[in-house]
Amino acid sequence: MTVDVRSNHGPAVPAQWLRQTPSDTSFEEMRRRLREDGYVYVKNILPREDVQKVREEYFKLYEPTGIIKPGSALEEGIFNDSNDPLQHGGIGAGELPPTPEQVQAMIDAHTQPEYLQLLEHPNLRSYVKGIMDWKKEILLKRTMIRHNAPHALSTGVHYDKLFLRKGEAEFLTAWVPIGDIRADGGGLMYLGDSVKVGREIEADFTRRAKDLSEEERLSAFNVHMEKYGQLSQDANEFGSAHETNGGVGDRHWLVANYEAGDVVFHDPYIVHASSKNEGHDGRIRVSTDLRFYEEGSDMDDRWMKLWTPGDGL
Repeated sequence: MTVDVRSNHGPAVPAQWLRQTPSDTSFEEMRRRLREDGYVYVKNILPREDVQKVREEYFKLYEPTGIIKPGSALEEGIFNDSNDPLQHGGIGAGELPPTPEQVQAMIDAHTQPEYLQLLEHPNLRSYVKGIMDWKKEILLKRTMIRHNAPHALSTGVHYDKLFLRKGEAEFLTAWVPIGDIRADGGGLMYLGDSVKVGREIEADFTRRAKDLSEEERLSAFNVHMEKYGQLSQDANEFGSAHETNGGVGDRHWLVANYEAGDVVFHDPYIVHASSKNEGHDGRIRVSTDLRFYEEGSDMDDRWMKLWTPGDGL
């Protein structure tokens, strides 16, 4: 069974489903799946009510911008479709939004108490340590909580190492849906078996950037990169261009109907994007991206500060 999802450009992609991992699966098995698949999609490891509270508080910040449908519950996050969705973008989906109120809400969302408490939740931290077999994990301060309104721009095709090139240590991304997100509602879509693809692209970028300054080589926005540091805005075209040796159509995009409490842990090189929020239920997609290193490792210290507009990362 497949489901059609879209990216910013190109035709719909007949995606398949991410492999689910029950929360009581052994860490040894989770490590095996991370090596094999490039991701571990773990169900229900965070309390649903805690995640939903973060969602509600997020939209309390954004309510004055007019993004929420009048009369709807903040926790639901229903888009006010009298607005132009392209004027209500989130982080990483194009230019900053046009009003100071929207930009300030983006900034303030990263320091809300409920959000910061979720980042410290012992379940989240124990799974990071267990999956990676680390003694102590370090969460980079530059987290990215963001939204995707129905029919707005989604995040293009990329892999995370593009943006964290400083430091030799490997890191782990935890992608946390803040609320339920349908497969065609803006959730992450992963290109199957693509860790090798990401590593090959990064090696090619490294070769071509050898004559650039150190600052330019580390940047995801150098002269060899696409706009916004992404690889493509067309998931169908990118996937077709990176088929495996087996032939046409044998590398699939993978999606899920995410629920509040789920977390996807993924490799720095796995290729992924956000599906376009088709807006069937009017819900605004909210999620956060977290990056963890092992304590004492050679990490990208540029990310040890809170996200701010125009920080160049």
